[in-house]
Amino acid sequence: MGASSSTEQPVSAEQRELENIAASTGALPLLQKSFSNLSDPQTNAISIQALQQCFHLCYEDPVCESQQKPESFPRLLDHLGSSIVDLFFLSEKGGINWLGFLGGYVKCCGRMSTSMSLNILLRIFAMAVKKLGLSSNLEFEPDAADCKINGSLVPSDLLLLLWMCWAMLWNVRTLKSSERKGNLLLPDINHLVLSAVVACAEVDSSFDLWNCDIVGLDVQLPVGKFLNWAITTAPTLSDCLTQYVNRRLQISVLAEDEAGSSESISGDMSPNASQALLLTRGRAWAISLAPRSTITEEILKLCFSADIVGTDENLLYRSSTHGKGLNRFWSNVEGYHGPLLVLISANSEDAYQDNNKARKWIIGALTQQGFENKDTFYGSSGNLYAISPIFHVFSPSGKEKNYVYSHLYPTGRVYESHPKPVGIAFGGTTTNERIFIDEDFAKLTVRHHAMDKTYQPGSLIPNQGFLPVEASIAEVEVWGLGGKTAKEVQDSYKKREELFTEQRRKVDLKTFATWDDSPEKMMIDMMGDPNRVQREDR
Repeated sequence: MGASSSTEQPVSAEQRELENIAASTGALPLLQKSFSNLSDPQTNAISIQALQQCFHLCYEDPVCESQQKPESFPRLLDHLGSSIVDLFFLSEKGGINWLGFLGGYVKCCGRMSTSMSLNILLRIFAMAVKKLGLSSNLEFEPDAADCKINGSLVPSDLLLLLWMCWAMLWNVRTLKSSERKGNLLLPDINHLVLSAVVACAEVDSSFDLWNCDIVGLDVQLPVGKFLNWAITTAPTLSDCLTQYVNRRLQISVLAEDEAGSSESISGDMSPNASQALLLTRGRAWAISLAPRSTITEEILKLCFSADIVGTDENLLYRSSTHGKGLNRFWSNVEGYHGPLLVLISANSEDAYQDNNKARKWIIGALTQQGFENKDTFYGSSGNLYAISPIFHVFSPSGKEKNYVYSHLYPTGRVYESHPKPVGIAFGGTTTNERIFIDEDFAKLTVRHHAMDKTYQPGSLIPNQGFLPVEASIAEVEVWGLGGKTAKEVQDSYKKREELFTEQRRKVDLKTFATWDDSPEKMMIDMMGDPNRVQREDR
């Protein structure tokens, strides 16, 4: 095995270098244990078939939330494990020795740039497609040290690639043994595919984002432009490969009853569980693909929970359930001190087609802290999102810090010659907010990015012009992403406020003492004889 070979034989410089690289990722102990478990004691090597079986993805027939499902996808997953082994793990006559095992892991999961890891992901995808017997427009330079790629993708290829990444994450976070099969739920990710199509292909203004057939869309996405899009919009997409390889190696080492970690979520995911919510699994996953942050883990828990609707501790406010309006909103989010994700579904007043059906769109905002009742902007960081029908991320620009605005009517009404707007806003300036929700949660105003220096420029809604867009709000959701601690702090705050309110409602009659000391008797006595001299207690 790897540990014994290092002690019984002289260690070569190549092996020492590979072991140091693997140790820098924290995976060297896992690699040593898995090699010992998978290798043949006689040859001290792993057979190709054993390693392919180790990386094989087990699943039952996929269930898709979207109606657009390529029939070739299940067979593509069957070639995932063999593609990883054939590309990176070099085999000698007796199998894959310790040096080949180390080198293969470092090639696919070692420390590298985002562009390099995306290249590796594309190589695995292209190999699986080739094994499936389908054609691919991707071309790789075999001897290039930086794995240069030429060619292009079509939208159906991108859908398969993204689903392959989702399937690897699903396997990491739901299954507890190498033999168990679970229901693989494929989320609706058309908004992600359309984001890449608009960014990489040449589409005109008449392109219909709402009624687009992703599988049948015949446009070319140059691989260079796709990589630029992925680095900007989904930089953590390739993390799924490292997590998948590590998880499969862990399962090969641990016994079945010990393979699941405390963070793994077991149970089958219902295909219709999240469809009623604005935050579906596909939209949550798209948000989680942004640069790593403290909310990534909380978002992924929502993606792979058995019942996303049942996660009441995360869904703080929903207008259709708790009622519309700023007061209802405030009563549900007050006291929550943690990251919050706000999603707004609306339709423009003039966005109607010939069939008189409104085209709804969804935008969102992420704050790194709870809401405060202020008449000025505040906040430390955040993001804006165009979520549906197309996905975009607008990170902070660093020029201004007008992240959040949330203002209620003051408790003591006083005259103000220039009253501050009452509502919730993100970006822009006072009275020129980039996103503004009125106090009744009835109207949403979206302004051009020229009014905003806090977030990156770009259109939040399709075909957005320079003039402000006023839309009717259909639904508002607020998700708490601060974990259990933030929710417990809010619960204790609400209990304390309820206690204070109950105490203020109660009247202690003992404080009024007797009739002789009451204000009413004093008034009656004064009316009867106002000139009567009364003794004043000093």
